[in-house]
Amino acid sequence: MTDITTTGCGKKSAVALGFFDGLHLGHIEVIKRALAKDGLCSLVFTFNNNTMLPKFKERQDIISYELKREFLSKIGLDCIFAPDFADLRELCPKEFVDEILVKKLNAGFVACGYDFRFAKGGSADADDLARLCAERNIEVSVVPAVKINGEPVSSTAIRRLIKEGDIKAANELLGYELTYDSEVIRGKQNGRKMGFPTINQILSEDMVSPKNGVYKSWTILNGHNFPSVTNIGVKPTIALEAGEHRTPLMETHIIGYSGNLYGQRVRVIFREYIREEKRFDSMDKLAEQLERDKRAACSLSDYRR
Repeated sequence: MTDITTTGCGKKSAVALGFFDGLHLGHIEVIKRALAKDGLCSLVFTFNNNTMLPKFKERQDIISYELKREFLSKIGLDCIFAPDFADLRELCPKEFVDEILVKKLNAGFVACGYDFRFAKGGSADADDLARLCAERNIEVSVVPAVKINGEPVSSTAIRRLIKEGDIKAANELLGYELTYDSEVIRGKQNGRKMGFPTINQILSEDMVSPKNGVYKSWTILNGHNFPSVTNIGVKPTIALEAGEHRTPLMETHIIGYSGNLYGQRVRVIFREYIREEKRFDSMDKLAEQLERDKRAACSLSDYRR
């Protein structure tokens, strides 16, 4: 997949339009419309990783920009156009169509979601896009809501489910498993002392964070999926040292793996909520619970290598 953000598209293109902040099943339907146009360069219009849309009070990305690019490339798109939102936010609807779709992207076909909005202040919608494009002989396909269990798939619903800890439901709407990818940092090795070594990672403030608790997960190492147990939280059983401030951390026990991963970027995939985070009366009681968590996360039917 070629990045044409600075160069534009020299070939006639089929453009999938959207922020695609979750790259969920609804977004994929929009992208499929562009991929299906034979003879046209398939192209996705999105925004880069510096972007936060005005409707959000804070960044709460469901998927990192880097992972989004990786997924889009695997889908089979030819090109990506990913400017900074600030470079386009002042364009009126006509300017967006003329300057971006016509001049920059050489669009012959455009697909968008039913709730797509564009131009300054989000002043234009899918109907406006269809009208302006028709005047310029550009075909437009507006994709209706994709529904699961009778409800529209949306990034808002997915964020809510993640915050509630309902990862299985969130993954169903996403069409893939919620994934975090970050550097392994040094911890105090308390888990190792109990026979449950863990990797510690800090979740980016820009990413939506799951509810504090314990989760079934996969950890990807050297192309293999290792079953794992991931805790999101503050480790309430471990005593705080004087003056220490505890912030939520992602801590993962990788089943069947031993090795030093400090400083490496490791991908952890969330599968299902196991239990809430809680304080235990002793380290022995905590170790007993960790053993139960390990068994819950390691059923053979789930083991993918």
